[in-house]
Amino acid sequence: MGEPMPGARFRLTMLLCLAAVVAIFAQGVNFEIARRTRAREALEAEDLLQRARAKLGGVALLSADEISALEHDPRLPALCRAANNILSLHEKKRPPRSDDWLAKYQESGQTFDQYLRSNPNRPSGRLTRFYLQPIGEFTVAQRRAVEETAELLSRFYSLPVELLDPLSLDLIPLQARRTHPRWGDEQLLTTYILDDILTPRRPDDAVAVLALTTADLWPGENNFVFGQASRTERVGVWSLYRYGDVNGPESNDLFRRRLFKVALHETGHMLGIIHCTAYECCMNGSNGLEELDSNPMWLCPECVQKVWWACSADPVQRYRRLVEFAENNRLVEEAAFWARSRDSLDE
Repeated sequence: MGEPMPGARFRLTMLLCLAAVVAIFAQGVNFEIARRTRAREALEAEDLLQRARAKLGGVALLSADEISALEHDPRLPALCRAANNILSLHEKKRPPRSDDWLAKYQESGQTFDQYLRSNPNRPSGRLTRFYLQPIGEFTVAQRRAVEETAELLSRFYSLPVELLDPLSLDLIPLQARRTHPRWGDEQLLTTYILDDILTPRRPDDAVAVLALTTADLWPGENNFVFGQASRTERVGVWSLYRYGDVNGPESNDLFRRRLFKVALHETGHMLGIIHCTAYECCMNGSNGLEELDSNPMWLCPECVQKVWWACSADPVQRYRRLVEFAENNRLVEEAAFWARSRDSLDE
């Protein structure tokens, strides 16, 4: 084929130049689109972060780099395998009855992944132990139950627990007390205990300080609460008032079981674990004694990973120590369940 005519060469050159200009323009447009997309995504991510922080009461969430580091934590595959090994032992959360917690409060729960990304309060080089703070007077039997609770907490969360000297109820002023309008029971205001008694006295090395009292509690609304915690301030309080008689053989077992469940539950909140909605679990909410009694003392596969990870707990050793405690303290159902969990991990 011969060479194109001069006019044709000119048109071809112009077309090639135009194509080059279009390509350069398109590249610039694509770059600008990508830049604006990244900027929009960054704004959306920051907005999501701020809304999440607001929802969590100001708890600092992790940055993208910190999340990436967590996702490459070498412990996670082993924890995931351990959770899978005990999965068949656990029961999915039953539909709530009319007066149950989830019938009154709509909650979505918390996966292990969501827990990791929430930057929860947990032990560190500076924060090394839990503290139990009695408030008020305790009988000999009540004091013994509190000491047993401290031992269980240490085994359950794989951390030292120190029992502090009791504080007097005289520290709580009249404006932080009330007489219940129908029942006539004296109640203490939980927010005063958290903000004005525990937070100023919290030791520097405390992962959390948990107060317990024989007085009834109310949170400024509702009739009463078994306990209440502040994740941001690492303090919590719970009451022995509604657990029944500590002195009779059968009633003592029920009293101790209720005390143990609420102590474990409130301490879980101190580590940033929110109410579980996926399984029958120690971290289920409870709206009364009947629901509290029906909730198990053990953690589900989702929530126990949070404790294994946050407290650097060895899963098998933790179950061994829990079985030992349960066998020594007449917790027959718990001893059997924790033994099955231990055996599932030993296989």
